[in-house]
Amino acid sequence: MLKMAVLLSGSGRTLDNFHDRIQIGILHAEIQVVISSSADALGLEKARKYGYPAFHAVGNPAVNEILGRYDIELIALAGYLKLYEPPSHLLRAVLNIHPSLIPSFCGPGFYGHHVHEAVKARGCKVSGCTVHFANEVYDEGPIVVQKCVSLTDADTPDDIADKVFAKECEAFPEAINMVDHKGIDYFWDKG
Repeated sequence: MLKMAVLLSGSGRTLDNFHDRIQIGILHAEIQVVISSSADALGLEKARKYGYPAFHAVGNPAVNEILGRYDIELIALAGYLKLYEPPSHLLRAVLNIHPSLIPSFCGPGFYGHHVHEAVKARGCKVSGCTVHFANEVYDEGPIVVQKCVSLTDADTPDDIADKVFAKECEAFPEAINMVDHKGIDYFWDKG
């Protein structure tokens, strides 16, 4: 069972998903701490309601100082809207989710609704999400899980976002469980 930190910036929908799945025993992780880049993030309020230590921190040094107080094996970026640089002992232990099928619609500027608008503008017939390890370059770390959704011409960017988020709720916990089972190094060393 992985000891995990969750970094977020917004509503905490992914935190809700993690918490619910931990409670029913299908996500093999323990949330040690939740940190937000935004002081008024709803995700912080939810974390406190769930009983997790929850903090607002600005910048990597402040985030890492807080993480240093906890026994952390994995960091989950759950809608964290900053480029995160972990401490050296956690360099390979940062897991992120991206709302497209990498390598499509990723990199600088492609986050959140911008991705779904680009998918719609391109006329894609499928989209999805990718759970991957993060490194110093946006969306380039080793891929752990990808899930696909079918799109119709009538789908709006909001429709695409809803379909993709439903898959994210499956993919992120699945990826965490895979990392728990196979170990972090497996994903970095298999290439």
